[in-house]
Amino acid sequence: MASRTEAPESGETLRLSRDLDAPRDLVWLAWTRTEMLVAWLGPVEFPAVHAEQDLRVGGAWRACLKSPDTGELLWQGGVYHEVDPPARLVFSFRWEGDNHEDGPPVDTLVTIVLAELPGGRTRMEFLQQGLKSPQSATGHEHGWTSTFDRLDRWLETRTRKGV
Repeated sequence: MASRTEAPESGETLRLSRDLDAPRDLVWLAWTRTEMLVAWLGPVEFPAVHAEQDLRVGGAWRACLKSPDTGELLWQGGVYHEVDPPARLVFSFRWEGDNHEDGPPVDTLVTIVLAELPGGRTRMEFLQQGLKSPQSATGHEHGWTSTFDRLDRWLETRTRKGV
């Protein structure tokens, strides 16, 4: 379920919540291990083809998404603000360049909170603050929802394999 609230001083806020059929430790690794992140990051129409991470407070992250149809590249990146394994990850998020539908990039703040649920499941609470406009929030909602659908499928293959 997603919700947006307008914060006049900081732009739009996007909230998503997802219950995942995977243990919290695996979901944490999916966010924090580059080889795992690149396997599911990005919406279906722009899956990630490259990711790099310096997983520490003040460390940078960067990812490249690529359209399978057009070959267009979209770069995104930011800096880690909180790294609290396996429960909380906070990082800035910014599109690189001016070729994104949002136009000139702005820094947003993403917070991921992972909570254990019964049966080895995980609740992932996602918050992105500082989006430019309602249209930007709608676009990011689509992108993150599709991305988390990909995460669901990736986690399913990992838990079936026992990895």
